[in-house]
Amino acid sequence: QLHLVESGGGVVQAGGSLRLSCAASGRTFSDYFMAWFRQAPGKEREVVTAISWRGDRTYYPDSVKGRFTISRDNAKNTAYLQMNSLKPEDTAVYYCAASKLQRAWRIPSDYDYWGQGTQVTVSS
Repeated sequence: QLHLVESGGGVVQAGGSLRLSCAASGRTFSDYFMAWFRQAPGKEREVVTAISWRGDRTYYPDSVKGRFTISRDNAKNTAYLQMNSLKPEDTAVYYCAASKLQRAWRIPSDYDYWGQGTQVTVSS
């Protein structure tokens, strides 16, 4: 069993920055393809970004490309999401997710392990 715990959420003004962390435990972290998803009230969960096992490949949808950066430190068993130039539409609960396979990368059902989420609120 892989356990994931997100932290670093909070309230920030539009244009500001936050860094989220996802701490993993229980299994070998480097065996897992990692991703961040987010979900706003009344909306479907959507992918934010994903990163390969060694961190050599990253994936972003157009909505966050150029503003968000995913990274990982396998020695610390931690994945990160650096969010810059935040917009009110970025407001959501952000979730860390893990899979041993890359699969389609964008689909929540492709991921086997999830954290409880951390709230990000961007005010205008």
